[in-house]
Amino acid sequence: MISAATDVLIIGCGDIGERVAVLERSVGRHVTGLVRSAGSARRLRAAGIQPISTDLDMPASLRDLPVKDALIYYFAPPPGTGATDPRMETFVSILDSSELPKRVVLISTTGVYGDCAGEWVTEDSPPNPQADRAKRRLAAETVLRRWSEKSGVPVVILRVPGIYGRGYLPEERLRARDPVLHEEESPFSNRIHADDLARACFIAGHHANPGIIYNISDGHPTTMTDFFYRVADAFGIPHPPAITLEQARRRLGAEMLSYLAESKRIDNRRMREELGVELMYPDLAAGLPSCFDRCG
Repeated sequence: MISAATDVLIIGCGDIGERVAVLERSVGRHVTGLVRSAGSARRLRAAGIQPISTDLDMPASLRDLPVKDALIYYFAPPPGTGATDPRMETFVSILDSSELPKRVVLISTTGVYGDCAGEWVTEDSPPNPQADRAKRRLAAETVLRRWSEKSGVPVVILRVPGIYGRGYLPEERLRARDPVLHEEESPFSNRIHADDLARACFIAGHHANPGIIYNISDGHPTTMTDFFYRVADAFGIPHPPAITLEQARRRLGAEMLSYLAESKRIDNRRMREELGVELMYPDLAAGLPSCFDRCG
């Protein structure tokens, strides 16, 4: 059964959604979270979030969502295949012009920029997605922006790189001794702490006059190999073995190779200066310890 009106609706209320919900509830807002499973619904209810169990792949189940005058955070991922996002298409199709939300904040990916050969990337850099997962995200952005232009409802798109934090670290991969590239061949990678991402979402939801697109990153990219080495050090386990790119092409799966094929450094000045996000964890040295303490 669809719930009554809400202040905040989180579409795809997983870990980041719950972190955002904590911030919203701390200022007295009623939060509703859309999830797929009964188990997830129980988890939200225990956290004080009103759950809705429904499925973006089943349009009929989305009728009467409490969207009127709500702030919507759209965190649901696209499907795992294809180059479009039919879930986003379904979502905007059910928004009645007489019952519109007040704003939509979308989590997208910095992957939409594609490979930039290690150069710095701003929001003005043209999208050039190569991987299908990034094409799906750019398609979702495009659908939402076109709906915004027609409806007049503002949207804020947050392009996010790798997320780290408690529960996000590649411990299993490191303990399995999966190889990494030699440092000199490793691409630049970018990241944001999960708590900083949640705060950026919250600020984007309530900023008086936000822009349309922001890169959300700590602004201190390192190589992917450096990241794995630092995480290994934090766990107190040996560094994984290093191999050449040519060896990686023979040994690693297609998904990991697609990440290794892209190198860029994400500029976060617009996030800091225009959106006003002050990072709690501006680099890995500051953020990694929080992943191991009780509050991380």
